[in-house]
Amino acid sequence: MINFSIRRLLRGTAPFAAGAAAILLAAAIVFAPESSFKASLAGLKLWWTIVFPALLPFLILSEMLTASGFVHGIGVLMEPLMKRLFRLPGAGGWTLVLGLTAGFPAGAEGVMQLHRQGDLTDKEAGRLASLVHYASPVTLLIVIGTAFLHSPAAGYALLALHWISGLAAGCIASRLDRSGIRKSGSVPVDASPQGTKTSLPGRIRQATAEARERDGRGFGKVLGESVSSAVQNLMIVGGYIIMFAVVINIAGRLFPQLTPLLTAGLLEIHLGARAITSAAGAEASLLSNPLGPALLSAAAAWSGICAQLQALTVLKAAKVRFLPFAAVRLLHSGIACGLTLLLWTPLLNLRTAVLPVNANLTPGIAALGSSPVHGLWSFIPQLLALQCLLILLLLALSAALRLLTSKDRPAG
Repeated sequence: MINFSIRRLLRGTAPFAAGAAAILLAAAIVFAPESSFKASLAGLKLWWTIVFPALLPFLILSEMLTASGFVHGIGVLMEPLMKRLFRLPGAGGWTLVLGLTAGFPAGAEGVMQLHRQGDLTDKEAGRLASLVHYASPVTLLIVIGTAFLHSPAAGYALLALHWISGLAAGCIASRLDRSGIRKSGSVPVDASPQGTKTSLPGRIRQATAEARERDGRGFGKVLGESVSSAVQNLMIVGGYIIMFAVVINIAGRLFPQLTPLLTAGLLEIHLGARAITSAAGAEASLLSNPLGPALLSAAAAWSGICAQLQALTVLKAAKVRFLPFAAVRLLHSGIACGLTLLLWTPLLNLRTAVLPVNANLTPGIAALGSSPVHGLWSFIPQLLALQCLLILLLLALSAALRLLTSKDRPAG
């Protein structure tokens, strides 16, 4: 009863708090128009040169694959992995790969595509959204690793730690929250709804056909709506980035006692990473001391309130709440920080990289925005190759789980 009253109070005061914050922000901009304009311009450059070209192809591709039924066919193969490790429907496997390779808010958009087709409940959408919320490899490899730290090896180490800690946080969170688990989740994954055995290829074909039939759109309409939806979502993302760039600038002017590292790291990941690396001094000392990379890992896992609001705006129709979502981000941040402190030195010594970094991007992105947009597009094929590699890896793990389950199940 008390919890219900608190929720009602928070829900009732939220619009007034948002209105008051908007008024205060507008007043602060009026009193400091020049610095606010420069901050908004920096946010615009960050969005246009890094975020927009890095996310646009993945958002379009995700919606087209979901509409075609490909995601649902892959989901049948990933059912053992997703259900047993994360207690989520198998179709979420593709969304997990999308979040790992494209980052936020592409993962959130993939969740909403499944939710719109009826494959996820509101609770499942919230839990899957928490699982697939990752910083983009472009951010960790190019911006932080190459531009800020001048060490591609450091970028790869941060990316590996970011992924491992995120999967661990998602697995732990699924064990702690059982409110969104369907009763049908206990049904063996190799059984059809009627209880009769169906071959795996048959189930894949059936899931693909049913998803395509539910969608019902032709290729031309799917392509047009995918582009339109992707651009619209990226406009929302750009608005958040510009707004938070101004907020961070104003907060630094009004409260100089708050260090830029704390303010930027709490609110926006790119500006937070730049503040951490600037405060640490020389790149060599930062790389040799695990504390600096641990702070970078924690900031990337937290992702900033800006990125969290971007994802929650996309997930509005699924009624995903902020506090549970932020709690998983805190869990991810704590695990990432601890793993970095333990594993930073061994990982940094592994100089062999699977995904080469384009050195031509380094000078422009170092200034967060002066790189030509077409330069970043040359990185997209490498991310698509990484996406295929992750799909194959998850499919192999899922097949191993399916094999172990079939051996443990009694005959007859």
